[in-house]
Amino acid sequence: MTNIAICAPATPITRDHKVALEELVAAEFPETRVAFHEQCFTQAGHFAGDDLTRLTALLECANDPAFDAVWFAKGGYGSNRISQAAVAQMGPAARSKTYVGFSDCGYLLGALYHAGIGQCAHGSMPSSARSPGGREAVRRVLRWLSGDNSGLEPHLDGTTPAAAFNLITLTMLAKTPIMPDLSGHVLMVEEVSEHLYSIDRLFFALANSLPRLAGLRLGAITAVPENYVEFGQSEEEIARYWCERAGIPYLGRAEIGHTSANRVVPFGLAAPARAA
Repeated sequence: MTNIAICAPATPITRDHKVALEELVAAEFPETRVAFHEQCFTQAGHFAGDDLTRLTALLECANDPAFDAVWFAKGGYGSNRISQAAVAQMGPAARSKTYVGFSDCGYLLGALYHAGIGQCAHGSMPSSARSPGGREAVRRVLRWLSGDNSGLEPHLDGTTPAAAFNLITLTMLAKTPIMPDLSGHVLMVEEVSEHLYSIDRLFFALANSLPRLAGLRLGAITAVPENYVEFGQSEEEIARYWCERAGIPYLGRAEIGHTSANRVVPFGLAAPARAA
């Protein structure tokens, strides 16, 4: 039995999200149990409760030895506000867990990876369980947590460590005390709802702050707003341009992003989840 705790380090979900995931798990993953922390449904302005409420829920889930994994319920903005305090208060039980999320929750994944706590993985979240495409993305995570690697990003080679982040999240994370050392990693990045000039600006910042990488892969760049004038380069041309300037090998596309095709990327070397 794989026991998964779900909390919301950033923004809240609804009880409809809870029902959708529980029904999926009951129908298709009988050896898995999901437990939603009540904090997931709390709202304080933008956030799923104030900082202390979100931090407390995360620590309760991480430090509880009854759980094998902690799955972040949803992205949105907010996990950065509690990440540093969270890793400082995680005990022995937290270190054997798997942690899954992406987008804004990359702040937490980065902090955990920096601190060497658990197995971190970029993967879709419970908030996606209500749509057909989202359910398939959620299934990939549940399969991986059950020991099935079929939902891993297909370019992972098992010999080179990898990590995956949202571009804005990674840019904000860089040069902070919770930024992990990505030296020698294949870095996969994706973004949503940003102008192409913003994508270029983010790559500019990263190109001047990243260590020596094994290479970079570009995931999906989706929901790009229309600007008053065309930028003149595609997202892949932007990635290639900044990789060349920074001396980073550009390795092509990655199957990650804010889409139903989002794949699982364990941080470090690809392996079955520790929860298996």
